[in-house]
Amino acid sequence: MRRIVALLGVLAAGLTLAVVRGPSPDDAESSSHREAPAISEDPSADNTDLYAFRSPDQPNMLTIVSNWIPAEDPAAGPMYYRFSNKARYNIKIDRNGDAKADVIYRFRFSNMKSPLFLANTVQRYTVERIRGGQSQIVARGTTPPNNIGPRTNQTFYGSADHGTIASQRIYNLSGGGKVFAGQREDAFFADIGAIFDLVGFRRGTGNMGGGKDFFSGYAVHAAALQIPISQLDDRNHIVGIWATTERQETTVRQSRTATGTAGAGGGGAALAGRAIVSRRWVQVSRLANPLVNELLIPTSDKDEWNRTNPANEAKFAKYFRTPILAAAINDLYPGVVNAPETNRDDLVAVFLTGVPGLNYTGPKLADLLRINLSIAPSATPNRLGVFGGDNAGFPNGRRLEDDVIDIAERGVAGKLKGNPNADALGDGVDANDITNLSVFPYENHPLSGFVNSKGNCSGGTEEVSGQIATCP
Repeated sequence: MRRIVALLGVLAAGLTLAVVRGPSPDDAESSSHREAPAISEDPSADNTDLYAFRSPDQPNMLTIVSNWIPAEDPAAGPMYYRFSNKARYNIKIDRNGDAKADVIYRFRFSNMKSPLFLANTVQRYTVERIRGGQSQIVARGTTPPNNIGPRTNQTFYGSADHGTIASQRIYNLSGGGKVFAGQREDAFFADIGAIFDLVGFRRGTGNMGGGKDFFSGYAVHAAALQIPISQLDDRNHIVGIWATTERQETTVRQSRTATGTAGAGGGGAALAGRAIVSRRWVQVSRLANPLVNELLIPTSDKDEWNRTNPANEAKFAKYFRTPILAAAINDLYPGVVNAPETNRDDLVAVFLTGVPGLNYTGPKLADLLRINLSIAPSATPNRLGVFGGDNAGFPNGRRLEDDVIDIAERGVAGKLKGNPNADALGDGVDANDITNLSVFPYENHPLSGFVNSKGNCSGGTEEVSGQIATCP
């Protein structure tokens, strides 16, 4: 009983949406879907999901989509959501397996004057590519506005249809490829309410469907790249990808200078000085494989994990080899799952080295989203990726349609260790409620704030001032 209580306590601490106030929002040290204590202080720096896949309509291109800012309510005005103009957003690519970035795409955003009482959600941005010690601005653009509603879209941006506006904000990268940045419908799907309730499975769900998609009706902010594979590929064919957010750390020091005269009536030293301000960019979040920090790293180490570069991942390897979640599942469902609790070399392979024969990058331990660029896109993608016999899916990269919750649950339960009970697990949400686009940037247009559907859209329309607002 004592072990059960202790494990439940650790699991609850690891999955609870905790709020711990840091020194200031700019110093917050966490990332992903509010999974680390400090991230509620700084949502605009919060990495939520990272995707990497060969483009199905242009298989000579690698698409990378990195999302920030969780659970954006389309109707949450008048300030709405924007990328921070005080942060640097990075997409990093390792080509040789040393867990260090060989190519960096860095996004910087700046705000524009707001119309009327509404925050202007259109932002200017630059994309800087850093490669071989050389830096080059490879794109400049503006984000589309958030999808506030058809009246705002028509009045300020020339079309009631948000998709038309957004499609005009796709830009070419110098040297080949495309870029898009702005609000998108959140392609991630999961019954987070059940998972965070101590890995609760709703009656009749699991691998049988019937779960509730928490992310229905919500949006994120995305930075999407489409890069020619020829710019990244080599004879190994495998690259590792991760995303980070950086903020400036400000240090103020006071210099002191002794002045004054000694003697009668003096006898002392007056202090005068000036403030010396130093600023450096520090990493406040990172993300590669989904669910690592949420489900494998305990709360006591979550913030440190987010500050740590993947090249130093070895200090966290024990949490992959002996996952707390496996032990907790066994105690929550005694005699049902029987997940292996120790010697989990299978999880080390999936998350930290790559899988031999699929996307192995070498013995260096690092949480990277690895993709084998020689594997062609699947004509009939399976939501379970490699577990479903589809090597073009997770954990070989990650597509928008990959059901990473079901894959992760079965993986932790020991599917790769031959546990026959693993395939019974799942959250009951098997696909996004909104169909993804068939062309870049693939994540669909965000829902209208005017429609305010909260996931109950069903393709309906509403009319306001002669304009029609339509759910995707």
